[in-house]
Amino acid sequence: MQLRYWLAGMACLGTVLTMTAQTRTKLYEDYIHKYKDLAVEQMSRYRIPASITMSQALLESAAGRSQLARQSNNHFGIKCGGNWNGRTVYHDDDARGECFRAYKSVRESYEDHSRFLTTRGRYSFLFKLKTTDYKGWARGLKKAGYATNPRYADQLISIIELYELDELDTKKGRSKYDQPVRFVHEPLLANGLLYVIARDGDTFESLSNEFEISKRKLRKYNDLYKDYRFRDGDIVYLEKKHRKAPKPHIIHRVKQGESMYSIAQTYGMRLKSLYKLNDKDEDYTPRVGDYLRLR
Repeated sequence: MQLRYWLAGMACLGTVLTMTAQTRTKLYEDYIHKYKDLAVEQMSRYRIPASITMSQALLESAAGRSQLARQSNNHFGIKCGGNWNGRTVYHDDDARGECFRAYKSVRESYEDHSRFLTTRGRYSFLFKLKTTDYKGWARGLKKAGYATNPRYADQLISIIELYELDELDTKKGRSKYDQPVRFVHEPLLANGLLYVIARDGDTFESLSNEFEISKRKLRKYNDLYKDYRFRDGDIVYLEKKHRKAPKPHIIHRVKQGESMYSIAQTYGMRLKSLYKLNDKDEDYTPRVGDYLRLR
């Protein structure tokens, strides 16, 4: 299985990984195993197929890697609406600066998604369908206007069938998901960016296959040359770094063993930006006690 992340809408920072129609991704598999129980729980309470809930979450949040999901726990792309009194966040979507709901937890997002569907009349016809009729639900959601993408139903169905999510809709099928899945690297989040910690033996090839990010992009994201050999403990970013360090990091005092590269990686900054901010050329070697601007 491979990761198409997000790094998709893992675009933006959001760079979001997009899933291809034929290839399973580790990112999607990881997300499914992490949140499948929430989807099943919602099905038992609200009669929304777990396969539909899970496929919508995967698609809308880019398997949890979209900016909206990471910063606001909104995994279903639900906008504020006139009757929303909770936390909000503004994000560019169909228009600039649209209002989206923000949640304290992923569980709260799943719960609100269920309530959203069960309390709006335009979705009421869906609850006449069987919970095993994922195709009817997918097409019905599109018909009712959940999303503007004309291929929305087909996308949900493709995800469900590729990952066999319809198994979640039956007790017998759910047993196949009971075994824990182990992954080579655990994606982490720091400075608003996704990254992994390299291990001995990692190569651009192996990381590219695992996360479905091209080798060229991995090198570019991490300011590395083609023949670089990863060392145990290296920070490897899975998306483009910032031009400056995030607040509140303003100044860095150089410590023993640090280099311009290691400092840039620590703060998720592009190496050339760190040089530029400090009016240094690439021949500069920081000394212990030097102060460097980060933003």
